[in-house]
Amino acid sequence: MDIKEKIKLFPHSPGVYRYYDAEGNVIYVGKAKDLHKRVAQYFVPAERLTRKTAVMVSKIADAEYTVVESEADALLLENNLIKQFKPRYNILLKDSKTYPWICVSAEEFPRVFLTRRMVRDGSRYFGPYSSVVHARNLVEFFHSIYPLRTCRHKITSDVILRGKIRPCLNFHIKKCRGCCIGGISQKEYNENIEEIVSLLRGGGRDIIQHYKVQMQEAAASMDFEQALVFKEKMQSLEQHYSKSVIVNSTVGDVDVFSLVMDASEAFGNFMRIRGGAVVQSMNMGFRLMIEEAQEVVLGTFIGEIRSKFGILSREVVVPFKPDIEIDNVEFRVPVRGDKLALLELSARNAKEMRFNALKQQEHADPDAYRNTVMESLQKQLAMPVLPVHIECFDNSNIQGTNPVSACVVFRNAVPSKKDYRHFKVKTVVGANDYATMKEAVNRRYSRMLQENPEDLPLLIVIDGGKGQLSFAYEALAELGIIDKVTLVALAERMEEVYRVGDPYPMFIDRNSPALKVLQHIRDEAHRFGITFHRKLRSKAQVESALNGIKGVGPKTEQRLIMHFGSVARIAAAPQEEIAALVGPALAERILAHLNKV
Repeated sequence: MDIKEKIKLFPHSPGVYRYYDAEGNVIYVGKAKDLHKRVAQYFVPAERLTRKTAVMVSKIADAEYTVVESEADALLLENNLIKQFKPRYNILLKDSKTYPWICVSAEEFPRVFLTRRMVRDGSRYFGPYSSVVHARNLVEFFHSIYPLRTCRHKITSDVILRGKIRPCLNFHIKKCRGCCIGGISQKEYNENIEEIVSLLRGGGRDIIQHYKVQMQEAAASMDFEQALVFKEKMQSLEQHYSKSVIVNSTVGDVDVFSLVMDASEAFGNFMRIRGGAVVQSMNMGFRLMIEEAQEVVLGTFIGEIRSKFGILSREVVVPFKPDIEIDNVEFRVPVRGDKLALLELSARNAKEMRFNALKQQEHADPDAYRNTVMESLQKQLAMPVLPVHIECFDNSNIQGTNPVSACVVFRNAVPSKKDYRHFKVKTVVGANDYATMKEAVNRRYSRMLQENPEDLPLLIVIDGGKGQLSFAYEALAELGIIDKVTLVALAERMEEVYRVGDPYPMFIDRNSPALKVLQHIRDEAHRFGITFHRKLRSKAQVESALNGIKGVGPKTEQRLIMHFGSVARIAAAPQEEIAALVGPALAERILAHLNKV
């Protein structure tokens, strides 16, 4: 049966669909609230699909589906099938490393330790933790306030009675109560363990309040030593939580998801809030093999977290609604207040992960990094092509003196210094920044059209605001090339990006590689223009200072400046030293001219 005829038979039910290539390999797995409608969206004219999706559809030879009871079941089944088949075109986890868990072992006297392996022996596991440092600090904190054992002995009541184990150093330095020799009862020891479990689940505030009550009761009964023990534990917990990320305790128990997407990858952060504190945070990266809507990627991220943690909170804070619905879970998009602050905190974590990933890519694979940067810039500016050739203009003058313009060129997101150009302003009188910009742009591209028209840039960046942008637009329009390039302005004060005809600046994330490359080329243009302007100004100052002295021509002026370095040093030099270069009579005239009152 033809594939298009086959998908017409797909039911209007929630489920999971699978696409196969001609060799029978699974190339894509997807979930749907309505299988029939979702799958039909792929089999439309190719021009209505994105490029990568069209390539995938061209390879589909067969399709199958599995009907499930709900979207939540579809989400879990999709997640499992992706891990089983590893389809070529699915969203893939970028980082497959095993994250650490905190284990509370299933023993009469449980141990608390870090592990990367989960064993189904009744032990309780908390995590995973994306930061092993944070997990290790938590374990060390527990051992600092609770007398936990660290040995691997199998300690039972029978072993204690037989006296087969000798206490270790931790017992003698009072870090362990010596459960191996009956120094602490199983009931008391496990009360400490349950407090640790409560802390791991986010119940720290309740335990602090419990210790406070116990401290007050011990003090009231004149048991000051025990009151001091409770006070020290309470202070230790308060100090620990003061270092944690605290939010308003009225927020309740919520899970938070955020997502940052680039052209071919996405970065997500998950945070779990319990008892007014962030008790868990995990970053996750995804590689997008075909173009996916942000709602789909967020749904995949939520599914991955759900497969790791089992259940989500009843309230889940998200930046936008995902493409899934889960029973007893409400997805909330906050617009103000503490939950919005939580979402922004989560987003900062996701952006930091993206930034670090780009930095690692820059060192490991510079070509791939530059391509990622250009893809980000293309997406942010809605350009039809990749901006492999960018040029930026900047003006320099001080109170209208020596006005100049600079043009710097980036190819493949890196400076191409051999293509940099300076422009001495010829037609503009005074400090007219707008007209100066128009002259520089006009001269640059009128000459390029004559000499090398195929080398026109794909993106032109103007250092300035809407005024400079308008005059640059006029120059390009007069040359007839405005439709061949993308033109933007970058205003330095607020790092705002403007396009012609739009009174409002574009929103570009301040941490995005797109804005970083725009800032880089703007700063490079500014540096290049200022350097040239200073050179001209310095030359003009020298010429004005030595100009009019009889006998001082260009060669004499050059000889003096090369020897002394500046006009001020010439004026302060002994007459004999100057005379050695230009003769006694001229040396006398030079000093008289420079030092006249």
